[in-house]
Amino acid sequence: MSDPNAQPGGFGPPGDHGNNPYGAPQQPPTPPTPGYGYPGPATPPATPGYGYPGPATPPAVPPATPYGAPGYAAPTQPSNGMGTTGLVLGIIGVVCTLTGFLIFFGIILGILAIIFGAIGRGKANRGEATNKGAATTGLVCGIVATVLLPLLGLLLVAVGVIGGLGAMS
Repeated sequence: MSDPNAQPGGFGPPGDHGNNPYGAPQQPPTPPTPGYGYPGPATPPATPGYGYPGPATPPAVPPATPYGAPGYAAPTQPSNGMGTTGLVLGIIGVVCTLTGFLIFFGIILGILAIIFGAIGRGKANRGEATNKGAATTGLVCGIVATVLLPLLGLLLVAVGVIGGLGAMS
């Protein structure tokens, strides 16, 4: 037979565990969650309660090996310093030749760009380098700085001299 005055749950009034020595242990109040922005201060670890302990937390990130996985070497990237040098020298040679008063330096840099561009292109064809486009561009810029722009300059001077002679007569 049941008691008609029994409370729901059958263990007495709820929340009266402070006076009951066999009731559930009191949990410390949880701190409020921080709002937006920087995270709040770290909370101290909770004191162990009664009963079976909870699952252990695994480490967040496994420790990394300092030099990569053992037994494997990192793949080396083929480089083409010759092709890059040819490109840079070719661009500077074209600019120097276009300025007019640095034509001598432009021609020298153009010759060097042709040499470095050809070597870099050969390395790229053998598979020792990857930037065949830079080497080819350096080769072309060297040719432009060494041959085409000085010829264009000579042509303009010749046209000016011929035009000047024609105006004098």
